[in-house]
Amino acid sequence: MVFHYADEKEIKEGRVTDVYFERTKRILEAKKIHKIVRAEFMVKSFPYAGKWGILAGIEEAVELLKGLKVKVRAMDEGTIFALEEPVLEIEGDYLKFGLYETAILGFLCQASGIATKSARCKKLAGEKIVLSFGARRMHPSLAPMIERNAYIGGCDGVATVKAAELLGIEPSGTMPHSLILLLGDTVKALKAFDEIIEPKIKRIALIDTFQDEKFEALNVTKTLGKKLYAVRFDTPSSRRGNFFRLLEEVRWELDLRGFKEVKLFVSGGIDEKNIVELNSLVDGYGIGTAISNASVMDFAMDIVEIDGEPIAKRGKMSGAKDVYRCPNCFLHSMIPQGNKPKNICNCNSKYENLLKPIITDGKLLRPLKNPQKIREYVLEQLKFYSLTL
Repeated sequence: MVFHYADEKEIKEGRVTDVYFERTKRILEAKKIHKIVRAEFMVKSFPYAGKWGILAGIEEAVELLKGLKVKVRAMDEGTIFALEEPVLEIEGDYLKFGLYETAILGFLCQASGIATKSARCKKLAGEKIVLSFGARRMHPSLAPMIERNAYIGGCDGVATVKAAELLGIEPSGTMPHSLILLLGDTVKALKAFDEIIEPKIKRIALIDTFQDEKFEALNVTKTLGKKLYAVRFDTPSSRRGNFFRLLEEVRWELDLRGFKEVKLFVSGGIDEKNIVELNSLVDGYGIGTAISNASVMDFAMDIVEIDGEPIAKRGKMSGAKDVYRCPNCFLHSMIPQGNKPKNICNCNSKYENLLKPIITDGKLLRPLKNPQKIREYVLEQLKFYSLTL
């Protein structure tokens, strides 16, 4: 018995591919057909209202393409892209990379979906804390990928130990219901947490296990006083009733007793709509399934040029392209490669080409940004993009 996932070696061997690509490779090799193609990756429609997505998965795609005799241009990871804009372009003998179409699409589609959902949640939450709590909803081998892309999309922290280690940050979390159930009482569990867990970890009490949240909130604040950072509501939907009213009541009672600094965190089925409804009262969110199970970005790879001649299937625009963006107002323009960009806006700025060379003849041309830099880049761009629910 083994875990059901493909390892790095199998992916690089091209074993995670749709079989028709493997059959195409056999046919081209048998016929001794070696054609130089240009293929691009783009999205035809978004799963959310709005006209943008966050590009992610580039680091893994680059790792797969390194060492191949191809040229690659790509947008920087974390770039906000629009419909039908190529975010990644590969040029070379089709036999050198065609077998990897399935894997590259897998890297881009899921990672970009998670990063985009995370960005949407963070944009709605504003300065409030957003934590990724969704690794448990997916195969554990995917946890680092899920949490990395949730983080670069805007989440302030991640829950799993391995993902935080790879990101170079401390994992974020509170306490589970199991601790409270095993000790038989919320206050006892909080006291044990405070006794055993190092002081640098914020004290956040889970208050929905046994008693009414208002009275449990008062119990834990009396127990820890100023040491208590926050209380967390993971109240089941069957018991929430008017969730805003519940939070409002707890906030009132804590403030009345001098605990204005104790923050309110919520988790359990939180999505964009909940953030809009609760954000005036809530200080932080633990978001699970909505981010980890985010709708994928439906990228496709299409050949747009063969041996220097523009060609594409029906419904696709042929030929190499450039994507320009104003660095001030972030308006976009896609044009045939080599043409001068038209006036996108009135900023009088020099437009930047978002598609940049990153691999030539298998060699990486520039270092990739670390997750912290990518996240900063995403948050800076988000200021210029509207969000529709």
